[in-house]
Amino acid sequence: MSTVWSDSVERGPDGALWVGGCDVRELAGEYGTPLYIVDQKDFRRRAAAFRDHFAAAFGRFHGKVDVYYAGKAFLSSQVARWMYDEDLCLDVASGGELELALRGGMPAKRIAMHGNNKSDQELRRALEVGVGRIVVDSLTEIAELELIARDMGVTAPVMVRVTTGVHAGGHEYIATSHEDQKFGLSLATGAALEALRLCHASEHLTLLGIHTHIGSQILSLEAFEQSAERMLGLRADFMKETGAEMPEVDLGGGYAIAYVNGATSLDPREAAHAISDAVAKVLKKLDSPWPRFSIEPGRAIAGPAGMTVYRVGVVKHVELEGGGQRQYVAVDGGMSDNMRTITYGADYTATIASRLSDAEPAQSRVVGKHCESGDIVVRDVQLPHDISRGDLLAVPATGAYGRSMANNYNAVLRPPVVSVCNGRSRLLMRRDTLDDLLSWDVAPG
Repeated sequence: MSTVWSDSVERGPDGALWVGGCDVRELAGEYGTPLYIVDQKDFRRRAAAFRDHFAAAFGRFHGKVDVYYAGKAFLSSQVARWMYDEDLCLDVASGGELELALRGGMPAKRIAMHGNNKSDQELRRALEVGVGRIVVDSLTEIAELELIARDMGVTAPVMVRVTTGVHAGGHEYIATSHEDQKFGLSLATGAALEALRLCHASEHLTLLGIHTHIGSQILSLEAFEQSAERMLGLRADFMKETGAEMPEVDLGGGYAIAYVNGATSLDPREAAHAISDAVAKVLKKLDSPWPRFSIEPGRAIAGPAGMTVYRVGVVKHVELEGGGQRQYVAVDGGMSDNMRTITYGADYTATIASRLSDAEPAQSRVVGKHCESGDIVVRDVQLPHDISRGDLLAVPATGAYGRSMANNYNAVLRPPVVSVCNGRSRLLMRRDTLDDLLSWDVAPG
């Protein structure tokens, strides 16, 4: 299969898709549709690839690097356990993600707590369990965390999130290092340096280092290199001013994956070599000691390892202005299980999963069941003209942000997530039930 699919995806003798040694038709029969399927070996292989390639590339300069899996892409307690087993760390962006990480057995010292507006409760819990780092995002948070740490009689390990001004990523909502957005403290205005001074001066905060994240779905290695240069320059200036050590620098993530056939993904080996070469050059120029680096791939690990399987309902053919037709294929999910198409204009592809077809291909659009004209799963794809009610349709590269962003719009039930490996399946997250849905509602009376 194309690289948009996970490693183990193949067609069986009768044309049905198999993944992880499992027939997709049998998985759909057992767990229902829509269904998220995660290829466990592929997921773990990608995690190990980032671990090994970055370790080797930075090791050429005797540098050390930690890989923090970005839990926001997709997190369950079992995923946290996989990351622990692969010797990765984990970053979380909410109290809920923190609890999932801990439930999976990830040691608190290997957890980073992110977020631009952490609650007092989240900060207290992070300190209570002893997370390895809290990434502070504002001067307000620094002051509040200092008070909480003092009241608890502990010292909080912090990194300062820096907005470097490097523009990268696709849609404006996933570019996170330009000035006019909610994340971080500006390098250009001096806010980042002020934050470092405050953390360094505090009796209740331990300044570990600096952190940045320049965006998501990034293909430009030059953007990572430019961001690293600015971060290391800030570090050198601060160390020169204060004489303090700054042992850690987190360069973030955002490595692009392929969502459609022919698209480009960012190779972890290539990225590791380019980034390590860039930081080695800058550190030599600055005559500055090597910090311990960290990176945060999430989408690049989870995304290609997952697919979503739907069952086709209604198929209709619509006449287009200027001639021609579009085949609308409505499935039993939609914007409730994949928000990225409607939110970011993201592109996906799809294929019939339950059989082969020799029918002529038709210009098609895969749409959901929700009461929104923008409820589109795949905007443009060629699907057989004979696709019909009951067929299974698979959409690849949905392992990241599909289940994480899933919702109950129109009071639908969020799909389950199942992992597959060596011909066996395992439930990672069950499907919502009507009892779940009704339990949230406060009945009149």
